[in-house]
Amino acid sequence: MNISKKIVLASAALATLSLASSAMAEVNVVSWGGAYTASQQKGYEPTWTGEKINWINYNGGLGEVRAQVESGNVQWDIVDVLPGQARTGCDEGLFEEIPDEYRTAAPDGTPMSEDLMVPLPNNCVVPQIWWSYAAFFSENDYPSNGQTKHQSTFGAQPSTIGDFFDVEKFPGKRGIHTWGNALIEMALVADGVAIDEVYDVMDTEEGIDRAFAKLDTIKDHVVFWSSGAKPLELVSSGEVVMSLAYNGRIGSAILNDGQPFVTIWDGQVLEEEWLVVVKGAPNKEEAFKLAAHMSSTEAQAEQAKYINYGPMRNSALAIIEAGEPWFNTGDYILKHMPNRSEVQARTVIADPDWWADNGAEISERFNAWMAQ
Repeated sequence: MNISKKIVLASAALATLSLASSAMAEVNVVSWGGAYTASQQKGYEPTWTGEKINWINYNGGLGEVRAQVESGNVQWDIVDVLPGQARTGCDEGLFEEIPDEYRTAAPDGTPMSEDLMVPLPNNCVVPQIWWSYAAFFSENDYPSNGQTKHQSTFGAQPSTIGDFFDVEKFPGKRGIHTWGNALIEMALVADGVAIDEVYDVMDTEEGIDRAFAKLDTIKDHVVFWSSGAKPLELVSSGEVVMSLAYNGRIGSAILNDGQPFVTIWDGQVLEEEWLVVVKGAPNKEEAFKLAAHMSSTEAQAEQAKYINYGPMRNSALAIIEAGEPWFNTGDYILKHMPNRSEVQARTVIADPDWWADNGAEISERFNAWMAQ
């Protein structure tokens, strides 16, 4: 082989290695797509100084994570996960433990662990957002002047989760989702259970019976939904007068689309969202750095300019409050946040451990209830 041919081959090999290194340097971040991922991109990327982020959409669950880890062919670096998966995946060894130096303190020095409404569930996670199941209605149906299209007994707007379950005071169909999470908690609050006693009541057979008895009071008036966009369609079309929905969907319709929706924050059920690094992630160190950035106070506050899911960092809420109007359209965003202080007293914070222990049994009973 002549010298020039050796040089060409060597150059090609170096180019191949360079391309492979460049490809491996991309951090693959897996999230839920749509407006949520868009808010992450807009909130985090402008101040991120590391390697390029490659965003991948998924539908949740640990199936693909488990398959990658077990095969030893890990492609994903960071995954945005629900609270149940955050716990299960860490227990199963599917996630890396995140070193303490990547848990950023608040601007005033408050440690991350003390800057959250709930404890860190394990060493595999850093915080992302709060979201909630909440009831809502349209002012087209219940105007604030009391001249209602669907006249209630008292001519008022619904304002509590009890009103959602009261089809005599507020006649009309209700939209509810096709799984039991949040519905059990809401039914008990509507039946008079104190917020801080909900899970104690749910720990008893009588408590679950009580929840289903409350659900029975609206059974003949419900329209079921399983897609996040559906409850907005149901209320807009007049097929239902109230529905449960994800708070982010309601807020986006109000802030971005000018819809005349009103959120009923009373009795909402607040859910966690976490970031994890997949075990054996191809870009582990860069993933740790990016996870630290995405969970920082400043970045979480920036994300809130584009969506009304609440940042998990309390210090991020403080930045938003001080900077109002904060939303990218020039609107006030804090009043659409599910974890703001004004609504916390009447908010149920979901217990993922309770649902991990009891979810299968509840699901079986709820499916039977829907089929009745």
